[in-house]
Amino acid sequence: MELNQIELMSDASEVVRYDRENVRLYIREGRLSRYPDMRAPCHWHDDIEWIRVLEGEMRYYIDGERITLEEGDALFVNARRMHYGYGFQGRDCRFTCILFHPSLFTGSGVLLEREVRPVLEHPGVNWRRLEASTPAGQEAAPLLSRIAALKEEAPVAYELEAVGLLHILWGILRRRMGSLPPVEGKPHTELDLQRAMVAYIRQNYGEKLSLSDIASAGHVRRSRCCQMFRRHLQQTPVDYLNSYRLKTAANLLRGTNRTVTEIALSCGFNHLSYFSKMFLQVYGCTPKEYRKTGGAVR
Repeated sequence: MELNQIELMSDASEVVRYDRENVRLYIREGRLSRYPDMRAPCHWHDDIEWIRVLEGEMRYYIDGERITLEEGDALFVNARRMHYGYGFQGRDCRFTCILFHPSLFTGSGVLLEREVRPVLEHPGVNWRRLEASTPAGQEAAPLLSRIAALKEEAPVAYELEAVGLLHILWGILRRRMGSLPPVEGKPHTELDLQRAMVAYIRQNYGEKLSLSDIASAGHVRRSRCCQMFRRHLQQTPVDYLNSYRLKTAANLLRGTNRTVTEIALSCGFNHLSYFSKMFLQVYGCTPKEYRKTGGAVR
């Protein structure tokens, strides 16, 4: 089974492959078992996201918070939030994922400024869960199902109906939120610092990097750098660096004819034995075995 690979930019933003060129709408049905280790990489995007669990259970991480989605539950993830879904105890989950860019809400400038932008820019609105047993969840379920069916059936101009249903969903969401609390002071910028440090790692992973180097990229002390990585990515900065190096190496093993030693050095591993040991721990095989099987060992 071919695994899904989310394509990320250097700042951990997802490269979203929309369903149709110039229409910023993405509708897919997926399974967690199609992701490496049943976990999507931590990422963010400018799009608003809806997730609905069709079968099983999913754990979800959003900007430092963890929630559980059960069968029938729907989840709204606000734009530009760090997030990812993952499995629990090896159990699979089938789900619908819908991404759409806020520009699809520009039909009315007044409504955009009054009902959409305040939500997108509010630091206290990262996500909302619509549980299957609640009135809001029961309202949302058939709308999300219809959007998924439209993508599957693909009638002429189906995007128009899908965007209309997304407007209705937004109305349900806004009623559930009620009045938004006022924002005091400047918006929280910790995620901007986190993205800067992630971008630095992805741009310089082949070099010799220290914890101080990573912290300096975010203009924070080393202790805060470690706290932020644990809060947002559940890893230490060094663990994240090594994980990214190994993932890059795995891609090179699959897609190039470069020697294992060349790949190890280009990914920042100065000792082949250490690289092989780390690779075995993560992928369950040696780099050479991984290359022979085309990455299908695990």
